[in-house]
Amino acid sequence: MTTAKDLFIIAMDLKHSVGQGDLSLALAGAELIDLIGAGAIVVDGDRIVPGGQTMLDDRFMGEAAAGLTRQAPYERIEDWLWRRGRDLSAAYQAALEENDELKPLRSGRLPFGPQRVEPVDTPARRRASDRWKEKEPVLAALASAVGIDDERSDDEPGLADEAVTTVLATVHDAVMELEAVRQRRTIENAAFANLWRGP
Repeated sequence: MTTAKDLFIIAMDLKHSVGQGDLSLALAGAELIDLIGAGAIVVDGDRIVPGGQTMLDDRFMGEAAAGLTRQAPYERIEDWLWRRGRDLSAAYQAALEENDELKPLRSGRLPFGPQRVEPVDTPARRRASDRWKEKEPVLAALASAVGIDDERSDDEPGLADEAVTTVLATVHDAVMELEAVRQRRTIENAAFANLWRGP
């Protein structure tokens, strides 16, 4: 189990409306944090420096480690989040569906309505739920970055690891940047529509 998988399950379980782009950035951040924990990378300022070779028994973690830039100057955390995060939530969803860890949940009465999914009751789901109930700081911070706060208290324990804190801050900044891009596009599209509509 990984922090990214736990985050994905929590996002599906709580049925919050989370943008795929936001979630993808947070999943990429979660993978980085687990790579730090595994000793596969260290953070030097805002750069990701690969560490020693580490055995990673998770497919996504293996892919993340394989995609690291291994020559100086190393990749910036922000750049890695955007590159690694591209369509990452869709990849996690496909993998969990393939393993029968997600089941379809149809909204509305129409059989051809939009199809959503929800986690199946598995040990992985229970583990993610336990971490969430325990207010595990890293999982809570990543969830907060994508708008899932579940009325968390302000007096939660802080994070002692500076590298993890740096990654979390970068995830927050990237999600805010993505939201700013969305708002700018909305304004531009509205202005364009008004132009064509005329006086």
